[in-house]
Amino acid sequence: MKVLMVCTGNICRSPTAEGVFRIFAEKEKLSVTVDSAGTHDYHAGEPPDRRATAHARKRGYDISGLRARQVTLGDFMEFDLLLAMDRGHLQILRRMSPQEHRHKLRLFLEFAGLKDADVPDPYYGGAEGFEQVLDMVEAASRGLATHVRGYLRVST
Repeated sequence: MKVLMVCTGNICRSPTAEGVFRIFAEKEKLSVTVDSAGTHDYHAGEPPDRRATAHARKRGYDISGLRARQVTLGDFMEFDLLLAMDRGHLQILRRMSPQEHRHKLRLFLEFAGLKDADVPDPYYGGAEGFEQVLDMVEAASRGLATHVRGYLRVST
């Protein structure tokens, strides 16, 4: 299974989600590929925000090697799930996506049992915002791991 995490510039929320879920998947020995991208190319080629990297590192997640990129048309074909960090990203993805791939689009926090909930953007705030994002991402990653485990069981 292949999962793409999506936020605006791919330097805070989506690389955090990528890094956290990758560790969850490894611990559970799930055969899953995880990547992240932004709806916009503001930071293409740049590493994650230093604050996101520092807060993730404090919890044991290394996202320093990730680099921002923009969502491409090919992503809709390549990935099994494209998970938006907020409803705005989901709307953009729906506009970008070919009709036959729209069923792959979901909000990431659905996997934390939070329907129609957004992962807030911590970029313009303080440390507490990055910690809140990590809390939410960890909760959603637990649920996503359960979902992927079920998917892989059915697929094999």
